[in-house]
Amino acid sequence: MDIRLNKSSEVPLWRQIAEQVLFQITIEKLKPGQHLPSVRELARRLKVHHNTVSQAYQDFARRQWVKMQRGKRMTILAKEEPLQDSDDLINLMIGLARGRGFDLRELGKKIQERLLADRPDHLLVVGEEVGLRKLIQMELSQALHWPVVTCSLEDLQAANNLLLGAQVVTPLIYHERVTALAPKGRPILPIRYQNANEHIERIRQLAEPSFIAVVSISERILLTARSLFTPAIGHRHSMQEFLLPLESPDVLNAADVIICDSVAARQIQSPRKSLYRLISPASLKEISTAMGATPKTAQFPAIKKQTKKRARRRSQTR
Repeated sequence: MDIRLNKSSEVPLWRQIAEQVLFQITIEKLKPGQHLPSVRELARRLKVHHNTVSQAYQDFARRQWVKMQRGKRMTILAKEEPLQDSDDLINLMIGLARGRGFDLRELGKKIQERLLADRPDHLLVVGEEVGLRKLIQMELSQALHWPVVTCSLEDLQAANNLLLGAQVVTPLIYHERVTALAPKGRPILPIRYQNANEHIERIRQLAEPSFIAVVSISERILLTARSLFTPAIGHRHSMQEFLLPLESPDVLNAADVIICDSVAARQIQSPRKSLYRLISPASLKEISTAMGATPKTAQFPAIKKQTKKRARRRSQTR
């Protein structure tokens, strides 16, 4: 578990620990069922007071990301063991059906009917923060060819018909809560984030003291960025977060590096901007497959059109 702290930062140490660990869970560097170090062990490793680590761990427990048992190490909440492939899923279903006396031929017909009835025609992004939902909506719209709409957890709870014709996707941190609101057996796809290693390394390699600006439509992304980038910022650099919409484009004039999410990158015209795409390629591939499109067709429609045009030109010149 890689945690780097900036003890002179205005961000409390316990918050830096909590956000960095939570981010590592989100990108699956720390996996469900994995044990966290004891409070005192992590405190020794980070050279901080054990109460600081304890406060971070209590924050995990409050948000139900870990399981606490007296006398035992804290554990990231375990999920159901994943199946290795579709054959495992089919074998499990056949064995369960036989054990309960179902006619397999009749079951096959029912499955085909259900698949046709449940085939989604759009994506539904569910989450708490409006800005985060808009960011995910934009990235999915850019990468895939399906319509994308969004709603809050409260909207979904109040109007279950929002699920009709929808493939529901949600950030990993909300996955269990959204799954609990959906009908039993309906797959809810978790959205996993990309790591920010490229941007962290870029900050570390800055030769001169620099001003780093982080711009996002999401307050949640800005909070996470502050904890992730703080160790690399150190004493040499300074950093400020900017929530869209900006008061004025001029507020970024002094920035040496501007780290933007996908929404901000479309609004900011500067050679100093650096794009951070939130959704990992693996998640895009999983969603694309669930919607019945191949990843190449879904993610690169413009390239595919250009290829067809070039092929037509070559055939005409021959």
